[in-house]
Amino acid sequence: MTYRRLGLRSDHRRSMLRNSVTSLLECEKITTTETRAKEIRKLTEKMITLGKRGDLHARRQANSFLMSDSVLHKLFTDLAERYSERQGGYTRIIKTGYRKGDGAPMAILELVDKKDQ
Repeated sequence: MTYRRLGLRSDHRRSMLRNSVTSLLECEKITTTETRAKEIRKLTEKMITLGKRGDLHARRQANSFLMSDSVLHKLFTDLAERYSERQGGYTRIIKTGYRKGDGAPMAILELVDKKDQ
């Protein structure tokens, strides 16, 4: 499987992706660079698919990746129910322009059919 290195060591990259996926599932919307958003999207789709499976093994796999027990509970109850009829495509990336400091292309990554908070 190929992946983007994002200019980080493997341990830092894994930690950043785990935190970002947890934040996305908790807040249902985050702002980040386009390349990071594309990597976060892959992992988020896998987590939601685990939530839809709903068995013990899937819950343990998600628990080993996510950083919060409350997000794990939300994934296996609210999000699994919300996306039960959808066959993938749980997230969308909206390009928002360029960051002022270094000109990096920015994007909003959000869950499809998110609840207004």
